[in-house]
Amino acid sequence: FRLVLFFIYSLYINIVSEFIISRSFRQVLTPTLFLISVPLQGLMGYKERRTRQWRYYTLSGSRLLSPVREPEKLHQWLELESFVNPSQEWHDAHMIIEGDIVPAKVVNVFKEHLEASIKTCGLTSKVSMLESVGSVVRVAVETSEAQIEVELVPTVELMNYWPKRARWPRFFRRWPSTERTRCIKSFGFNLMATSNYHWLLSFSRAEQVLLSNIDEDGGCRRKCYRVVRQLKEDVWCPGSKPVITAYHLQTLLFWTCEKYPCTRDWRDFRGCVLRLVQKLHKCVSQHYLRHYFVRSHNLLKYSNTNELDDVAKKINNFLDNPGTYVH
Repeated sequence: FRLVLFFIYSLYINIVSEFIISRSFRQVLTPTLFLISVPLQGLMGYKERRTRQWRYYTLSGSRLLSPVREPEKLHQWLELESFVNPSQEWHDAHMIIEGDIVPAKVVNVFKEHLEASIKTCGLTSKVSMLESVGSVVRVAVETSEAQIEVELVPTVELMNYWPKRARWPRFFRRWPSTERTRCIKSFGFNLMATSNYHWLLSFSRAEQVLLSNIDEDGGCRRKCYRVVRQLKEDVWCPGSKPVITAYHLQTLLFWTCEKYPCTRDWRDFRGCVLRLVQKLHKCVSQHYLRHYFVRSHNLLKYSNTNELDDVAKKINNFLDNPGTYVH
């Protein structure tokens, strides 16, 4: 509870001062909507283990006749026994069912502490809970300039461990370097409470490191990414809930860097932008974009196909006459 108190107070202070939680991962979804992962404490010494195959419980703990569906490619179960010495709080029935740490139950406990913290910190006039669907926790924060919405996701941080399903790096690839790859994998991954039963794998730290020095050879990769992102926001899919997000573009950039690893491949700025846009058009048209670390997962699997087709048409118009948009 004290940790949540500190978090919500820091959240408000840092948003108002336009610097959002340096220790938490921040993702800008739109200019007024942020996603912030909230690190959970007391779970140390994680080791991936073979879990039992079927679960027959509901979120209330009652029994089912048929098993709960299995997790998809980018999700997994999380058992308390996967940690060497979890703190006593994690043995609470409010968060555990049959040995599983259940995301929906963790989110419910987090919501209760969050609501209490907002009152305790005297921030009820500045920070308010919003109605949300499923396991999403969303708050509105009043600043001097505008109201900011923040999605808060309880997250288990697993440092120095790389999941088996993330078969990376791939054979014969030349980007990034072997030394950089070793560094990136040491940052491990996260498990985020975004659904009822299964935890979402997130590689936010690895992606940040991969992006941080992407142009150390003097290339124009990041500049190309920014131009394409601006085109996406202004022309191809503007709005608060775009079908193509900055994360999709970042993933596309990583795949393109891997395919074109040489410095000379990133000298011609205009040509590099067009190459990135052509790859984006292909992915959007085919409704298929592989996750960079977990290749078997399609990031566009559940995207609205009609919206994707509309975006593909707009991108095609751009490619027919790019000079109209980029000078």
